[in-house]
Amino acid sequence: MYKQIAANKRNTILLMIGFVAFVSCIGCLFAYVYRDWTVSAYVLVISAAYALVQYFLASSLAIAMTGAQEIQKRDNPRLYRTVENLAITTGLPMPKVYIIDDPAPNAFATGRDPEHAIVAATTGLIDIMDDNELTAVMAHEMSHVKNYDIRVSMIVFGLVCLVGFISDLGLRMFYYQDRDDDNRSPVGFIIILLTSILAPIAASLAQFAISREREYLADMSAAKITRYPEGMISALKKLDEHTRPMKRQNSATAAMYINNPLKKGAISKLFSTHPPIEDRIERLENAKTSF
Repeated sequence: MYKQIAANKRNTILLMIGFVAFVSCIGCLFAYVYRDWTVSAYVLVISAAYALVQYFLASSLAIAMTGAQEIQKRDNPRLYRTVENLAITTGLPMPKVYIIDDPAPNAFATGRDPEHAIVAATTGLIDIMDDNELTAVMAHEMSHVKNYDIRVSMIVFGLVCLVGFISDLGLRMFYYQDRDDDNRSPVGFIIILLTSILAPIAASLAQFAISREREYLADMSAAKITRYPEGMISALKKLDEHTRPMKRQNSATAAMYINNPLKKGAISKLFSTHPPIEDRIERLENAKTSF
């Protein structure tokens, strides 16, 4: 567990460096096409500034995209007390608690560190889970907080958003460039087009790879926190039985949730941010004796 926390802290720095380098490469490609190397300098400065700003603001953006609303104990005593008890059990600061008005059962955690953490659950999740199952789900989310998964996921979320924005901007710049400009060559168009398509895919694949293994770890951590793996297993079974796409869907925030919030399909399975629920249940079943 402690190794995972230390690894996540290191990965935060590596992700920031790797992101700036990746975006800089995109900037160099744009500069080559436009034959203006100041373009790469602009992209580098913007990406570095964005990486710093989004470290502090990405969680607020994610909350806004999900439509979650902050609650106090009086608003939903059952959910709030569940999180409160888990914070005491794990020795973590009390996170802010949010509810999403959505019949799809789901939950997520976000924030840059345990002192600025947010946990959220949908109304659909609260309605179908019994107390043991709700505790297990929120223990799963608190595990993401304790393991610093929320920091890594938050940063990757922000980076995916920016890579998509820069790629789209580059394509629009090329399209609206002076049509009589010699720089508008077919080769340049192909480079910009391929970059605009492949860069967001590459960023998303990195997000998916990071997300999947952390779900397994959070399941195991939740079972250890509650000392009741059956609660986590039962909750996952209910999530599988009642799974449905959420009203607000966004691939950039999908990795934050305990269950894939996107509409099911061949493409979503190929690029799923989550391992199959049956695999998660099997791992918990096999590890029962260790709890």
